[in-house]
Amino acid sequence: MQRRAERNMQEVISDFAELIAKAFFGGLGAAVLMSLAILALSSTAQAAKFDNVHAGALMLRTGMEGEVTPAPQVATEVAIDVTGMVARTRVTQFFHNPGSEFVEGVYVFPLPEKAAVDRLWMKVGDRVLEGRIREKEEARREYETAKKQGKKAALVEQQRPNLFTNSVAHIGPNDFIEIRIEYQQPLDYQDGTYRLRFPLAVTPRYIPAGAASESMPDEPKAAEARVTAQGEPLQQPDYVDNGCGPVNPVDIAVSIDAGVPLSSVVSSYHEAAVEKQAGGKTMVYLLKEQADADRDFELTWTVAPGKAPQAAMFTQQREGDEYALLMVVPPQPTPAERAAFERLPRETILIVDTSGSMQGASIQQARAALEMALDTLTPRDRFNVVEFNSITRPMLPSAVQATPANVQQARLWVQALKANGGTEMAGALRFALDGAETPGYLRQVVFITDGAVGNEEALFALISQRLGNSRLFTVGIGSAPNGHFMTKAAQFGRGTFTQIGDVREVQEKMTQLFTKIEAPVLRDVSIKWPDGTAVETFPARVPDLYLGEPIVVSASAKAPLGTVIVTGLRGNQPWSVALTPPSDRKAAGVGALWAKAKITSLMDTLAQGADVAQVRPAVVKVALEHHLVSAYTSLVAVDVTPTVSPGQDSKVALVKVNLPSGFAAGTQLPQTDTPAMLHLLLGIFALGSAAMVTLLGMRSRRVA
Repeated sequence: MQRRAERNMQEVISDFAELIAKAFFGGLGAAVLMSLAILALSSTAQAAKFDNVHAGALMLRTGMEGEVTPAPQVATEVAIDVTGMVARTRVTQFFHNPGSEFVEGVYVFPLPEKAAVDRLWMKVGDRVLEGRIREKEEARREYETAKKQGKKAALVEQQRPNLFTNSVAHIGPNDFIEIRIEYQQPLDYQDGTYRLRFPLAVTPRYIPAGAASESMPDEPKAAEARVTAQGEPLQQPDYVDNGCGPVNPVDIAVSIDAGVPLSSVVSSYHEAAVEKQAGGKTMVYLLKEQADADRDFELTWTVAPGKAPQAAMFTQQREGDEYALLMVVPPQPTPAERAAFERLPRETILIVDTSGSMQGASIQQARAALEMALDTLTPRDRFNVVEFNSITRPMLPSAVQATPANVQQARLWVQALKANGGTEMAGALRFALDGAETPGYLRQVVFITDGAVGNEEALFALISQRLGNSRLFTVGIGSAPNGHFMTKAAQFGRGTFTQIGDVREVQEKMTQLFTKIEAPVLRDVSIKWPDGTAVETFPARVPDLYLGEPIVVSASAKAPLGTVIVTGLRGNQPWSVALTPPSDRKAAGVGALWAKAKITSLMDTLAQGADVAQVRPAVVKVALEHHLVSAYTSLVAVDVTPTVSPGQDSKVALVKVNLPSGFAAGTQLPQTDTPAMLHLLLGIFALGSAAMVTLLGMRSRRVA
C-alpha cells in the first residue's frame, strides 16, 4: 500500500512537471505573444512622442531615420483693451524657423471659450495680408492650393470653442512671419468682481476607448487633412521634453477703461505692474517681459464702493440691425430675506477626478476642496464621495446621512486619494445622475476635475439626458483647466462653474460656491421688450441665477430698441429693473458677441439630439455674415508672391508647447484606456482552468 502511494505520488509529480513544461512552452509562449500584441496595440493608442534631445534644443523628425531638424518657435504678444463689459484682444504670434529648410508651422493654442474670432492679419516682409472668412473646406482648399503654388499662407481653424490651430505655409530658413489674430469676448462678472482670463496652456486631453478620432483636440484637424491629402505620416503635436526649459514665451498688456473708478486690480497667477493713467484708465503689464506660457493668465478688478453696476446696456447699429448686450445685477438678499429662506436638507454627491492629469498640485487642490465641501455638511444632509480615473469607485454604494462618524470616514477616504490612470468621466456621471430622488432633499452634484477630456460633446449629451432634478456644479482644478468643458457642463447641469487655480484659493472659492448653493435663487426671469419690436435673444430663456450672478443677454432687433424691463422672483419676492439704451449706439463688438452667442446656442442643440445637417448651414450663415471663425468656418490669408518653386513640399513642423504648471514631470497621459489588465487576468484564469482540466484528464486515462 505504501509503495502504491509512493508510486501514485511520483506519477502526480511527473504529471505536474509535464504539465508545467507544456504550459511554459505552450501557454506561456502564447501569453508572451498575447502580451506583445497588447503592448503593440497599447502603443498605437498613445500619441507619438519625439525622441529626447540635448537640453535646450527643440527638434523634430524629418522622416529620415536618425535625422532631426530644429523645430519652429513662436513668441506671443497679447494686447487686451477692456471697455465696459467687452474685451477686445489682439494676439500676435511671431513664427521663427531656425532651421535650414522650408517648413510648415502648425501651432495649437487655446483661446477663451467665448472668444468671437473675427480677424486674421499676416505680415510677410513689408507686405500685410488680411484674412478672409470661408467655409472650412473652402478655406482648407485655398490654403492647400497656395501651398502647392509655393506661396506663403496662413489658416486659422477651430477645433473646440477654446482650442485653435494656426497653420503657416513655407516658413523659410531663419524667416520671421508675424500673424495677428483678433477677437472679442464679454467679461465675467460675479460677486462684485470682474474677471478676465486668457488661457496660455493646454492640459493633455484624454480620449476614452471608442471615441471618434475627430474628437482628439491635441491632433489638429488641419494636420489630419494634410496627411489624408499627401498620404504621409503625421508628426503629432507634442509637449516640450523634460530639460528643454520653457518654450514660446508670452508678453501681456491690458488696458482697462471701466468708466468708473477701480478699487483694486489683481493679477491672480503672474507678477504684474498696475499703473493708473489719465482719463480713469488703468494699465497692467507683466513684470517678466516674456512669461512662460505654462499657466492661464487671470486678471480681476473691483470698482470703487458705491460704483458697482446694477444694470448696464450696450448697443451697436450694424448694417441696419440693432444689437444689444444687457447686464443686470440683482440686489443682494437682505438679512430678513436670508432668515426667511429655509435651508433645505441637501443630498450632495462629491465627484473627484483622480486621473493621471491630476497629478502634482492638482490632486492637492482637489483633496483640499473635498475637505472644504465635507465641512459644509450638517447631520440633516446626505452625501457620498466618488472618485474616477480609468474606473469609477464610490466610497459607499449610495448616499448616507452626514453623521460625524460618516463624515470622518469620508475624510480618511479623501486623504488616501492618489492620481493615476485615464479620465473616464462617463461612469462617474452615470453613477451620480442615476435618476434617483430623495423626497425632501435638494440634490446637488459637485464635480471636481481639470476637464482634460476630448469627448466633451458625448458628456454634454449624457448630462442633458440624465440630469433629472439634480444640479451639477463644476469645480475647475489646476493651472490650465478645460474651461469649455467646465462651463458647458455646468450650463447643461443647471449649476455654476468655479475655478481654483492655486491651493491657496481653495477656502475662498469653495466658501463662495456653497454660499451660492445655500442662498435664494433668482428664478422666473423674463425680459419685456418694447411693444411691437421683434427681438432674437441668446440665451432664449434666462436660466435661474445663483447669488452674485448677473443676467447677461445678447439681443438683435430690426429697429432701434427702447426701454427694456427685466423681472424675476428672488425667494418669494418680486423684483424688477428698467434699462434705457444709451444715446450713443456705437459700442464696438456687440454685434459679434450676439453672433457668437447664437452660434454657441446652435451648437448646444447637437448635444440634445439636433440634426447636424440642419445646424451646420445655420451656423455657417451667421459666421459668414459676421466674419467669425466657427466649427464650420475658418480664416485664410494668402500671399500673391511665390516663395518656393511650385510643387516644392515643406516639412510639417508642429510647434512644441509647455505642459501646464504643476503637471507632474514625466507624466504619460494615455490617449485611450484599454482593458489590458482585465485581458491578462482572464488569460491567467483560462490557463489555470486548462491546466486543471488537463491534469484531471491525464489521471482519468491512467485510472481507466
